[in-house]
Amino acid sequence: MPMTPQHILLAGATGLAGEHLLDRLLNEPAVTRVVAPSSRPLAHHPRLENPQGDLASLLPQLTGPIDIAFCCLGSTRTQAGTPEEFRAVDHDLVLAFARRARELAARHLLVISTQGADPNSPELYSRIKGTVEEALKAQNWPQLTIARPAQLLGPRSQFRLVDHLTDPLMRWTPGKYRGIDPCALARALWRLALEDCEGVRIVESDELHRLGK
Repeated sequence: MPMTPQHILLAGATGLAGEHLLDRLLNEPAVTRVVAPSSRPLAHHPRLENPQGDLASLLPQLTGPIDIAFCCLGSTRTQAGTPEEFRAVDHDLVLAFARRARELAARHLLVISTQGADPNSPELYSRIKGTVEEALKAQNWPQLTIARPAQLLGPRSQFRLVDHLTDPLMRWTPGKYRGIDPCALARALWRLALEDCEGVRIVESDELHRLGK
C-alpha cells in the first residue's frame, strides 16, 4: 500500500518550484507538519514551521521526525556569481540538506535535478547536477527519487531574460524537452512521494508531465 507521509521537510520553498510544492503540501490532508526553512518569511499556516535564516546554519537546529524530504534548492551560474559559489548551493548545500534529513529519520528523498544532468558533461550546470545525483545515490537512501524536469515555465522573483524569451517556445516543444509548469511539477512530486518502492528512481520530464496532469 502507498505510504502516507505526515511530516515533511522542504528546502527551497521560496523558489519557483518550491513555492508551488509548498502550497500543494499544505493543502494535502495527509500532511500534518511541513518544516520549511527559508531566508525570508513564508505566509503563516497552522501546519507550517518556518525557521528563518541561512539554511546551512539552520540545518543542525531542525527537529524531527521527518517522513519525506523534498529538495528544491537550485541557482544559476549567473545568480551564483562564480563556479565555486554555484557548487556551494547546488552541490554542497543539497548534500548537507539530504544528510540532515536522513538524520531526522526521513526514508524518502525527492530532489529536483535537471534534464541532461551528467557528471561528465562539459557544461558546468549539467555537470554539477549530475555529480550531486551520484553523491546522493552514495548516501544509500531507502528511497531516492530524482526528478529531471525540462525548463520550468512561468515568472520568477528575479527576471531572467533567457527564460522570458524561451518560455513560449518551450511550451510547445515535443516530448521530454517541453517545458513544465511548476504546478504540474508539484503535483508530480506529490504523486511520486506517495509511491512506496525502494531504491533509486529517475523521472524524466515527459513522465513528470504525465504525473502532473
